Amino acid sequence: MSSQIILPRILQVGAGASEELPNVLASLNCSRPLIITDKMMVELGYAESLKACLLQRSISADVFSDTVPEPTVGSIQAGVEQVRNGDYDCIVALGGGSPIDSAKAISILARFGGVMSDYKFPRIVNESGIPVIAVPTTAGTGSEATRFTIITDETSDEKMLCVGIGFMPVAALVDYNLTLTVPARTTADTGIDALTHAMESYVSQKANLYSDSQALAAMRLLGPNLRTSYKDGTNKPAREAMMLGSTLAGIAFSAASVALVHGMSRPIGAAFHVPHGLSNAMLLPTITEFSIPSAPERYADCARAMGVADETDTTDSANQKLLKELYALNEELQVPTPGGFGIDRAKFFELIPTMAQQALASGSPGNNPRVPTAQQIAVLYENLW
Repeated sequence: MSSQIILPRILQVGAGASEELPNVLASLNCSRPLIITDKMMVELGYAESLKACLLQRSISADVFSDTVPEPTVGSIQAGVEQVRNGDYDCIVALGGGSPIDSAKAISILARFGGVMSDYKFPRIVNESGIPVIAVPTTAGTGSEATRFTIITDETSDEKMLCVGIGFMPVAALVDYNLTLTVPARTTADTGIDALTHAMESYVSQKANLYSDSQALAAMRLLGPNLRTSYKDGTNKPAREAMMLGSTLAGIAFSAASVALVHGMSRPIGAAFHVPHGLSNAMLLPTITEFSIPSAPERYADCARAMGVADETDTTDSANQKLLKELYALNEELQVPTPGGFGIDRAKFFELIPTMAQQALASGSPGNNPRVPTAQQIAVLYENLW
């Protein structure tokens, strides 16, 4: 059985990769970019740096900076209108997963019209939107190398998963220098998000030899460097390893899909506005413990790739070390429980049946080694508290 692998046409990796933007645009025959980003990237000067870099080659760019964390249908509409009313031939997505996801959605809606729910899974969007060049500034979502975008419908609090070649950026400029100023909290949340991508793609029922190779490589980079980048954000070797690990994890899950952690994470984020990486982090140890019995050898491979077990460990020993590591990571990186985050207990428990149904409807739990029922998902939500 063969596997279809979709990648950016251009993948520029390493220090200074973002400075290659003018050359990349020229190679794509693009000359009128709109930079889609957020207010923080403007405040930090990253958007202006990209504009200056482009101006050196006589390329002028406008900036749309009204994207929001965990993008919603409403939050992207102004971007859609700006693209429709402009003469842009490409979009440069600058920032973390939220600006990149926003840019992907804007690219499709601006070209083909309709509303975001028209494009949600199970529809597969293979139409080509306006070309997106992704410049990630966090080591986390891997969105620069995936065929997915997630947009929240604020009327129903549903996180809509949108899938297809149409959402794959044509280019990704992966420059770890852009992560050196990322705060510790964001570093932790995005780093565990990347680790979750790598682990879930490796244990996914849709895993294949290609995705396995990327996932294992990602875990070898992420596992030993997550704590270091959290404690010392200026550590360039750790930041470089995390950035490449994040992209490889994105490539892996784009080829193999994510599983139960992500399926359960999206409803928490939509209902309680928990950042995506943080809700993944809340879930990862509990869901791993639930899932190990159905894929013990695969999870043991994860432990070895992360460096917490070695070849002398039995499968059982490696998995015990993996669980110990995941719980320890959450403690050291100060990942809160839902209650610790400030979520109201009564509201959380009231919404558990709805969240369980939304998780199942996303399709991701079906990729898990141990496929849960809605009742089992409800119990897992309860156990988080």
